[in-house]
Amino acid sequence: MKKVNWGIIGLGNIANKFADGFKNSENAKLIGISSRNINKLKKFKEEFKIKENYCFDDYKNLLKCNEIDIVYIALPNSLHHEWIVECIKNNKKVLVEKPATVNFSEIKDIKDFHYNSDIFFAEAFMYRYHPQILKVIELLNKKVIGKLISMDSVFGINIITKNFFGFKIKKKLNKERRIYNKNLGGGVILDLGCYPVSFSTLIASLISKIDYSKVRVLNKKKEIGSTGVDIDSYAELNFENNFKCNVSASFTRNLGQYSKIVGSKGELIVESTWHASPSIINILGENPQKIEINDSGNIFSHEINKLSQCILENKKNPDYPGLTIDDTLGNMKILDNWLS
Repeated sequence: MKKVNWGIIGLGNIANKFADGFKNSENAKLIGISSRNINKLKKFKEEFKIKENYCFDDYKNLLKCNEIDIVYIALPNSLHHEWIVECIKNNKKVLVEKPATVNFSEIKDIKDFHYNSDIFFAEAFMYRYHPQILKVIELLNKKVIGKLISMDSVFGINIITKNFFGFKIKKKLNKERRIYNKNLGGGVILDLGCYPVSFSTLIASLISKIDYSKVRVLNKKKEIGSTGVDIDSYAELNFENNFKCNVSASFTRNLGQYSKIVGSKGELIVESTWHASPSIINILGENPQKIEINDSGNIFSHEINKLSQCILENKKNPDYPGLTIDDTLGNMKILDNWLS
């Protein structure tokens, strides 16, 4: 069976998790890696058995490697724009870690001046490719909870506050860490808030096509940490089709990963929206039911397999419900508004 050859630039934690996904793939192979950190390069090479001649300490040399079909960009957010452009210049297909860029202006620049519609481009929201989301879409299209009215979607992990003899104490933030560094595209909205936003636009689009210029971001609340980035944030999204969504993201509260979609006849609740661990969909209302999706694989495997299949079939965009570059533009517009 023909396989798509992948390369990765940037070998941080997310790249490790992504690379694990190739262990369960039949149509894709990780053959190339690149990092400016020699120790990371060596460790990654050994762990994932990458051949020496496909290990690069210069990102551009990986892009020049003819055997690599698609590049996964796992660099800090602030470097995404630059290396998306470099990939396009080198005719490399692109999967860029979310968020695709740090603001709307950067992704618009890519679309207007650099984007080549003959080159495959995707933003890496891995949850979109898991069977759980496909099942949610199927159920909502069957009107199991009736007409869609509103939703709540959250992503929050307490990595900042700790309990000390009953008192909540905030840890000192390390401004060198990407998530706390404004210059590297840090902050909870870009790091975690992009998930609820991208899911809200997916659900709203089941009602009617979204005009992103008419999405209103209201009642914004943000807590700014000591390094100048947002660490706890909330907003209400109002769509033109009257659908509403409350989105929350936090580094200070264990909000979980749940999403609750409210319809005229009931509610649909996804407890683990982003990682599907466990994958359970609860339907409340006239015909309550609990749906469990058995999937023991790496969540990134679904993304890798689906995108590789698109490439093998010479498609230029990810299959639905993957994001097109226009979807990415729309989501980034909302994130910009939330950040402002």
